[in-house]
Amino acid sequence: MLQKTHSIAGFISAELVLAYQHVNFFSWDTAGALLLGCLAGTLADVDKPGSTMAKVLFPLSALLRILKVRHRTLTHSIIFILLLMMISLPMSSLYFWVFIVSYASHPLIDLLNERGIQLFWPLPMKIRLLPKFIAIDTGSTSETVFRWLLLAITLLIPFKLYVYPVL
Repeated sequence: MLQKTHSIAGFISAELVLAYQHVNFFSWDTAGALLLGCLAGTLADVDKPGSTMAKVLFPLSALLRILKVRHRTLTHSIIFILLLMMISLPMSSLYFWVFIVSYASHPLIDLLNERGIQLFWPLPMKIRLLPKFIAIDTGSTSETVFRWLLLAITLLIPFKLYVYPVL
């Protein structure tokens, strides 16, 4: 999936954490959490040379390249998410959960891609959720449709919380 799709998925993840923790959507904490969600949703692609995250976090990206970490392996795995959880423990509860859930959204939607991911890295098996003929290929029309669906959901969540909370 493209960075913009992952960013939107991270945004939705942040919205869900904010709703679950009953944080007012009209606050500075919300603004920070939504920004963190957008960034954390794209972070797993630090292992992909040329990606925005690889450029922004060049030292980490270079280290992963030196260690010969391939795309959609270590940074897309459950073990890496657990490591991030341990490193992120000092964060406040709100930002901790926004960061972890938004980061986890990245490998989750990459499971919809035809190439899949090594979710249980270092085991070499790749996992995908959809059969190849309906899997979402990076940059395809189906990804664009999926991204527009995600964008609609970003509007639905606050609408549901504030305009029609009883639905």
